[in-house]
Amino acid sequence: MTDDQSSMAPLRIPMFRAFWIALIIFSLGHLVQVVTSSWLILEMTGSPLWVSAMIGAPTLPLLVLSLPAGAAADLFDRRIILLVSTSVLVAASVTMSVLSTLDALTPARLVGLGLVIGIGIAFFNPAWHAIVPSLVPASLVPGAVSLNSASGGVATALGPALGGLLLATVGAGFSFGVAAVGYLAVGVAVSLAGTDDLDQEKGSLVVAIAAGVRYLRFSRGYLWLLLLGSLFGFASASLRSMLPNLTSDTLGGGSMMYGVLLGLFGCGAMVGGVTRSQASSRLGPNLLPICIVVFGLAGIVVGLSTQVALTAVFVTIAGVIWTWILATLNSTYQVLTPDWVRGRTMGAFTLSVFGFVPMGAVASGVLGNSIGADKALVAFSVAVAAIGVLSFRMPIPVLERIESPVVPERDPTTIPDVEASTEPVLVITTWHVGELDLDAFLKVLSDLRRVRLRTGATQWAAYRDATDLTSISEVFMLPSWEQRVQQIKRLDTVAMQVIRRADELGTAETRVRRNLVGFDVDSELKGRDQTFVVPDYPSPGLFRPRGK
Repeated sequence: MTDDQSSMAPLRIPMFRAFWIALIIFSLGHLVQVVTSSWLILEMTGSPLWVSAMIGAPTLPLLVLSLPAGAAADLFDRRIILLVSTSVLVAASVTMSVLSTLDALTPARLVGLGLVIGIGIAFFNPAWHAIVPSLVPASLVPGAVSLNSASGGVATALGPALGGLLLATVGAGFSFGVAAVGYLAVGVAVSLAGTDDLDQEKGSLVVAIAAGVRYLRFSRGYLWLLLLGSLFGFASASLRSMLPNLTSDTLGGGSMMYGVLLGLFGCGAMVGGVTRSQASSRLGPNLLPICIVVFGLAGIVVGLSTQVALTAVFVTIAGVIWTWILATLNSTYQVLTPDWVRGRTMGAFTLSVFGFVPMGAVASGVLGNSIGADKALVAFSVAVAAIGVLSFRMPIPVLERIESPVVPERDPTTIPDVEASTEPVLVITTWHVGELDLDAFLKVLSDLRRVRLRTGATQWAAYRDATDLTSISEVFMLPSWEQRVQQIKRLDTVAMQVIRRADELGTAETRVRRNLVGFDVDSELKGRDQTFVVPDYPSPGLFRPRGK
């Protein structure tokens, strides 16, 4: 294994190292908040449903805000977004601390503040994930993502135990204060790092979201990853959401035991973060399916176990596998994605994996109320294993086989210099294709359709000249000339290969491309010398009533 392939290689870069340490402190504070609020609401209510609602609250806003937050990460300075989102997290934790100290914290208020924390997390996640590739070279992105996952493992190993200890000794108010300090760490690191020098795209949030959705819709690899991430996020949520009740009801433990078990999950996650590359080399392209099956089996054992030692072993194994799965999914998204849409794709990743966690947590809580937390965990873990078995047949992109798309520098003279217009733009490209190349050209044209639609086109169609069957045209539309310019700038190496192949088969010398900009006829007529005006009445007999 070379130095660049080492999981620890990104830590040699000072900026990444500073952000990574800040992320550990951030995650540590977040886990203290999670443990404190989960156990506190269990003491208040004793209900698996309330506990599941509390655990799911910080992730519920992801269902609504992930895509807008991802679009914001592509349109605005990502470091500013990180500063604002961490400020929200600090404010929510301080409020929890104050209300707890005043003995005014009710279950409803606790869940409500959990939702506020979820809003901050929803905007934090896409900006944080999207900024990682700007901190390290492209070859180190998988290692950097794995280290980010390992940092969460470090926090998970220490945070629950620390949260349980603080809750048992100094109370919830102080614990929530520690969480606020943890959230503040990322804000400090971002403040010291300066501003984001990335050339951000321009446009409205609505247009950016629509462009991101089209990019995902017409990229097959992403759709399969979204499906797998959503199913796994929903079904796997039961392990952590049922753990407090399993600790109390099945194992007869208290907050300290719960903290230790969650800490062991974190120890496993930490190990998983630094061993993912080794796991990938051993398991190859079947890494994700195998890991999902093993995670499901580990959950079944935890649900059936009545022995603390056995539960501890398989909770630790689940932590290792959890990180291998998440780091692989995350890295695959990162490597597949060009930077212009990275925030939106990472927002979709957050939505698919973590946005469905609260739904799974609540669903397992409802089932736990009916049949018991242990049986609910077993049922959901069987579902996880089944998802893993099905994923063997899914065409999931394999991380190590992906050629990362690169957007080359564009010569400004190659982009038509047209006065900006908010009117729609119609682009028509015509080729003359030989009969022998026709079948191959049509296959390339199908790929070209996906290229146009995922880089900004809102409509696409193919036409053939009625009098010359060798003359084939593609026609696509964009909302404005600004969007047309952005589309040209978005063409990466993979897209350019498709375009060059179309030109080879369609003989580039015969290609004709026209950019047609819409205009309003009445507006154009105003102020012009109208020497001839068409009478504004119908032709005689054209609308004559029938029978007259």
